Amino acid sequence: MADQSLTNQDICLATLRDNDRDRYLACLLSPQEKRGDLAALYAFNAELARIRDLVHEPLPGEVRMQYWRDLLEGNAHGSTQANPIASALLTAVDAHRLPKQTLVNMVDARVFDLYDDPMETRVSLEGYAGETASALVQLASLVLAPTEAAASAEAAGHAGVAQAIAGLLLLMPLHRHRGQLYIPLEILSATGLDRETFLAGEDRARISAAIEAFAGLGRDHLAKARSVAIAPNVFPAFLPAALAEPVLVSAQKAGAGLFESQLQRSQLRRQTRMLLAMMRKKI
Repeated sequence: MADQSLTNQDICLATLRDNDRDRYLACLLSPQEKRGDLAALYAFNAELARIRDLVHEPLPGEVRMQYWRDLLEGNAHGSTQANPIASALLTAVDAHRLPKQTLVNMVDARVFDLYDDPMETRVSLEGYAGETASALVQLASLVLAPTEAAASAEAAGHAGVAQAIAGLLLLMPLHRHRGQLYIPLEILSATGLDRETFLAGEDRARISAAIEAFAGLGRDHLAKARSVAIAPNVFPAFLPAALAEPVLVSAQKAGAGLFESQLQRSQLRRQTRMLLAMMRKKI
């Protein structure tokens, strides 16, 4: 059983190395005895995040989402040993008594990604980010130090929203190409835009204002996360959020230009920033 568990964890780490290099590094910067279970959580997140990339229609994506929902609710179809990430995830859930409903909520929130419906309000966006990125930070905190995780819940909430907005800014050119929109309609309305005019990309000045406001919302949440003390033992859970600020700042400067520019910094610069954050215990 131990050998199988190790194999599953290795597969989770390999999945992260290929699909989420930043969280892969966050695992390596975490205590060795926690890496496998963190990798399982992060690999599960990576699997959900890439479903839209693997399907051409929402229905097959819904089927994939239902697989994870059934797994977490104890209705798995067949042996979980056939899916190393699923097996490793259940092992991590049992080992750390992670709340399964939080993971189910993460699946449910990700269903939004399968469709092209716009994000209506800022509250909707914060709810989406809260049930995905913020929840992942808090679950990782429970793996790292369960007795100290509760004290970091507020910081996790804000850090997750900042991280989610930064990620959505990085993906905005792809989302626009697909016809997806994550900037809340109320932000667009405040700048004189609607979904169609934003996706058309012609009113550069107003689009820049909307992007600046969207990135500014992320910076506000990052500032709130930084205002709350984060216990050193749970800090590795926050490492990916340390990469949000450069993206948010660059997006505010680029405005509509981010449709044609690359906001993502090099892997070396991202790794250096995470290492410095780990040393300073500051995101």
